[in-house]
Amino acid sequence: MSNEPSRPGAVEAPGRWLRWPDGGGPRIAYGADYNPEQWLRHVWDDDVRAMRDAGVNIVSLAIFSWARIEPAEGVYDFAWLDDVMDLLHRNGIAVDLATATASPPPWLSTRHPEILPVDRTGATLWPGGRQHWRPTSPVFREHALRLVRAMAGRYASHPALAAWHVNNELGCHNVYDFSDDAARAFRDWLRARYGTVDGLNAAWGTAFWAQRYGDFDQVLPPRQAASYPNPTQQLDFKRFSSDALRDYLSAEREILRAATPDVPVTTNFMVMGETAGMNYADWASEVDFVSNDHYMLPGPQGQDELSFSANLTGNLAGGRPWYLMEHSTSAVNWQPVNLAKRDGELARDSLTHVAHGADAVCFFQWRQSAAGAEKYHSAMVPHAGEASEVFRSASGLGRTLAGLARIAGTPRRPARAAILFDWESWWASELDSHPTSRLRYRQEALDWYSAFLALGIRADVRPAAAPLSGYDLVVAPILHLVPAALAHRLREYVAGGGHLVTTYFSGIVDENDHVWLGGYPGALRDLLGIRVEEFGPLLDGDSVVLDTGATGTLWTDRIDVTDPAVEVLATYKSGEYTGRPAVTRRPTGAGSASYVSTRLGPAGLPPLLAKLAEAAGVRSELPEPLRGRVELAVRGDHWFLVNRTDEPIELTGAGGQPLLGGDLLPPRGVAIRTSATPSLRGDDLP
Repeated sequence: MSNEPSRPGAVEAPGRWLRWPDGGGPRIAYGADYNPEQWLRHVWDDDVRAMRDAGVNIVSLAIFSWARIEPAEGVYDFAWLDDVMDLLHRNGIAVDLATATASPPPWLSTRHPEILPVDRTGATLWPGGRQHWRPTSPVFREHALRLVRAMAGRYASHPALAAWHVNNELGCHNVYDFSDDAARAFRDWLRARYGTVDGLNAAWGTAFWAQRYGDFDQVLPPRQAASYPNPTQQLDFKRFSSDALRDYLSAEREILRAATPDVPVTTNFMVMGETAGMNYADWASEVDFVSNDHYMLPGPQGQDELSFSANLTGNLAGGRPWYLMEHSTSAVNWQPVNLAKRDGELARDSLTHVAHGADAVCFFQWRQSAAGAEKYHSAMVPHAGEASEVFRSASGLGRTLAGLARIAGTPRRPARAAILFDWESWWASELDSHPTSRLRYRQEALDWYSAFLALGIRADVRPAAAPLSGYDLVVAPILHLVPAALAHRLREYVAGGGHLVTTYFSGIVDENDHVWLGGYPGALRDLLGIRVEEFGPLLDGDSVVLDTGATGTLWTDRIDVTDPAVEVLATYKSGEYTGRPAVTRRPTGAGSASYVSTRLGPAGLPPLLAKLAEAAGVRSELPEPLRGRVELAVRGDHWFLVNRTDEPIELTGAGGQPLLGGDLLPPRGVAIRTSATPSLRGDDLP
């Protein structure tokens, strides 16, 4: 792998989009993963007929086909894939062709068991599932890249080829490998990062617990240990593991670009839920366009989480079009209880991604499997067949997307507020031996996003390395890891008139996970005008009451105000810190820096956020009756209105020309209004 260490975060893809075989105009891509090898040949003809009926214009092909394409080492069977590629092309359906490297065939893992990942306890992860390969295995890479070359050589000039799909969901099951291959690659990565073993010792604080190294060859991945492994070792291993997968991605990409320089290359990210292992802000520049897989998560914030993930994906794409590679038509198969989608949810979930910049909407998968681990995962054609509500709904969505061709290529309109999202703070804040093991970085970020939605205020979810200019209000929840350069950027943002909000456990450590000394919140202490001597995490079930009436959980801080200019916006009314500040705001010039010292949750944050947003001059663009009930997203002059409720909502007087929907927004429905100057903005836009 490359010796390049983790970078600050490139957040923009180069921008090439699908190469449509017909060379036609803008359109929304629509389709699914297609796995014809699971079915007899006569079914394929039924498939393409039904695809045309449903409005499908693209499919992802050959994702898990390695064993079928290369049934024995160096022996290739492309006849069936040629057949299906030709069949799809004759029917006007483009192909996002996978490199088929996601799941090694049995002959490879049998002949070369050294490609199999090893967990932190030393146990081998055996074949039987998928992604049973080490990201740093030279043997795996030799065989996989040979397959990629064969695929590229075979299909470089095929007229159906619209894009290359590297591997599949890189890191979903094998991001952390603790094998000897990983140990060797980790040492190379550390040499590139620190230069000398003394540099590593300083960064890792190895004076603690007699861990000082005399040579890089003594270093191991953070395998199962007798006690807590070195925290900086753990953090660096997370950085390394993300980089190792990124390096593998680039190895496949370079082969594909050499063979087909005019065909864009992508891979499907997994910006959703607690998928933390891959630093996608650092990956975005490695692909020609960003793709993402997303599945609805259960719970009261499920729809908010979908919007949050789509919003973040759109910002990883740098505002350019991106590809929703997978989501579900209805139930999935991997949650404890797998609920079918209700009426309207299939279209709402899809169009919410379009609202945040997706120009492709695809599902896993086209035809629901009759066998295998995902046979109970929904598909466009379910077990019930085409005579089903799922297929009718999917076909209706196809017609809707065909009518939205004019939206394709239009950029997302930036908001005036942003939430900073930082993978390294996520990794570092949830390490072991911390004040609490209950902290969840992404949940706090999602809570703030839910609060923005509740107020009807648009907010962009941006990687921490992204520019802050143009945003009047920036929320940086649990910004735990703050290098000096980031602290400087935040100070400049506030000095320039920006309004920063951060929370508990922020500013605590530098890039080496060393504590900023002198009191918390460390690197942000002077900017915030406060000092915390000791954390006050709360036990499960415990809570505190603020004088605003809000309830805090998870965390409290013993805050001392160090700058007389600081305003105390809320104090603790109960708990150990009764009478002390709970929420503070330090004005500085035209800007301000605020601190929230407890978890207020999606119910408690909106009143506070309303006050902070008002001080920053940020207001909702929605009329009062729609705020909180409707999510607003804007692409160019197209205003997406997503019903967040299970009740119909009147849009009479909202203004603009209807592109989708009328004056009554049905439960879980989506309307689109188009106008250069929508009256929807009313008097609320400054």
